[in-house]
Amino acid sequence: MRENETSPVALAAYGFIALIWLGMVCGVSFLATPVKFQAGSMSLPVALEIGNVTFAAFSRVEWALAVLLMMATVFVYRRRPLLLATALLAVILAVQSFWLLPVLDARMAAVIAGSPLPASMHHFIYASGEGLKALILLGASLCALFGLVRSHRVSGAAQG
Repeated sequence: MRENETSPVALAAYGFIALIWLGMVCGVSFLATPVKFQAGSMSLPVALEIGNVTFAAFSRVEWALAVLLMMATVFVYRRRPLLLATALLAVILAVQSFWLLPVLDARMAAVIAGSPLPASMHHFIYASGEGLKALILLGASLCALFGLVRSHRVSGAAQG
């Protein structure tokens, strides 16, 4: 490996973490959450409370994954797209965690208390953030894994 190349292990780690996070976003946000609202026997307040607990726990898991991705980014720092992806993911996660989730929690509490608030864009913004996170994670993981393939080809050609 040349001095200015990124370690294949670092690229593999970055790609692995990004794919794990992507799978969790898809499973929680795009599958489990919408499906729960299709259960006819579950009341809206119960579904909202389950969502509240789920997204609070998922937010903590996402922060752990974000820290792992940031640690992997230290070793892939020469790959600007991965630096940008990591920064964007951190910003989206911060906006969701520190602004949107508290607002949505307050709205959920109002519904449970029987006095729902007027419609707002907060849920749409949160869902858009989830979609954007999924796209960024997909792109970042592909970038890391294609970089891994390229480094393998280059090292194979150098040995041959």
